[in-house]
Amino acid sequence: MSDIVPEIDLRANFGPARDQGARPTCLAFAASDAHAALLGPWRPLSCEFAFYHAQRRAGRPPSSGAILPAMLQALQHDGQPLESEWPYLGGLPADPGGYGPPTVKQVFRRRGETGSQDYDEIVRRLRTGETPVVLLTISDPFYMPDAAGVVDGVGGDDPVRRHAVVAVGYGRIGAEDAILVRNSWGTDWGLHGHAWLPRSYLAPRITCVAVLTEVADVPAPNIAA
Repeated sequence: MSDIVPEIDLRANFGPARDQGARPTCLAFAASDAHAALLGPWRPLSCEFAFYHAQRRAGRPPSSGAILPAMLQALQHDGQPLESEWPYLGGLPADPGGYGPPTVKQVFRRRGETGSQDYDEIVRRLRTGETPVVLLTISDPFYMPDAAGVVDGVGGDDPVRRHAVVAVGYGRIGAEDAILVRNSWGTDWGLHGHAWLPRSYLAPRITCVAVLTEVADVPAPNIAA
């Protein structure tokens, strides 16, 4: 593997990579971390709060993954408190009726927008200091980046395996450019929770890109429980 030559590296805007465990909460983690990085200095925001409200808005159970439109609505209208106000749950309560947010002191709201499925759109955003949320399908090599932190190789593609990460850097690996992503599988994955995805790997697997924009100071509209 050729040496990695970074051009952009925004990892310093974030804290340690977090771990979603076995729950389908990758989008909540990616959106929460992109949101927290904009607030600075780093204070993690409650993924549980964002996930709960996204599922509620979409009418989806907490046992299934979130969808992007509902997550963006939740961040804009419901916001997020600090992680300490509703820490992430390793598992859901046995009684579904017991799953709900506590009373929180403060929430931070943020608008967001979806972009294209274009790899170069991610690069353009990174060049302006933004850290896009990237939705993609993953294959077997994604689970085990190599010693240099590069996801390399083909095989094991499955369009059902969808994931969300945060783009935090850009560079080159030999003759090919690559994007550095922040994952939510803990610090044991890749480079302390990050990995380089070459253009040839990432570009054909992007399903959507979203960017968080300005602060939203809007009341949450009434929605059915």
